[in-house]
Amino acid sequence: MKLFSKIYMGLIFFFLYAPLVVLVAFSFNDSKSRNTWTGFSFRWYVKLFKDSEILHSLLNTIIVALVAAILATIIGTIACLGILKMKKWPKRFIMNLNNLPIVNPEIVTGVSLMLLFVFTYNNFNILCPGMTTLILSHTTFCLPYVVLSVLPKLRQMNPYLYEAAQDLGCTPFYAFFKVILPEIMPGIITGMVMAFTLSLDDFVISYFTSGTTQTLPIAIYSMTRKIVSPEINALSTMLFVVVLTLLLAINIRQIKEMKKNN
Repeated sequence: MKLFSKIYMGLIFFFLYAPLVVLVAFSFNDSKSRNTWTGFSFRWYVKLFKDSEILHSLLNTIIVALVAAILATIIGTIACLGILKMKKWPKRFIMNLNNLPIVNPEIVTGVSLMLLFVFTYNNFNILCPGMTTLILSHTTFCLPYVVLSVLPKLRQMNPYLYEAAQDLGCTPFYAFFKVILPEIMPGIITGMVMAFTLSLDDFVISYFTSGTTQTLPIAIYSMTRKIVSPEINALSTMLFVVVLTLLLAINIRQIKEMKKNN
């Protein structure tokens, strides 16, 4: 039984990571061929950074991801403070609403947001599809992940610390920044990093709400519809490394917190 379990797990990891290994390897292939290896080279990475269209898409992606992550983190943290003080049934209702964008298919979210932005632009001449609608859309689907990261930290915190700080002379505003914020900071950082990574590689919602603004996933999709260039391999490898680095940072932080608490 143990041998079967090991073989089963080995096959799962093989099918999950073998394509990534091939992708990374061929991003350093000197040839355009996807079938033969002709030599190690950084040729496609150099060509990638000379492509103005891709660099512009990368800049758009980073701007959208950063702004959306910051907005989602601020709104999500404030929402958690309100949710924590709610009674049992209102809290359950709000949490179910919060979890809805997570379980909802992305294509449904993307189409509904597109219809909303088109309606507001046609009737009120606001929210023209572009950078603004991208940021609003990304903030919307990143927000639930921030709430799920921050809320457990608020629940773990001693509820009397805030009141004690006020009894000792702190104003509510000062007590929040000196007492509550340091306690929940690990959850805030985790939520913000998750929001950033989710926004960074989103395609479906961006495709429906971007208008004429092009993000990196949309640029990659456009490139694959033509002749597939090895630049895509290099670009995908870089995205994979960035996301992997952020996830490792989150896991290392969580491990350190667990050791500290124990």
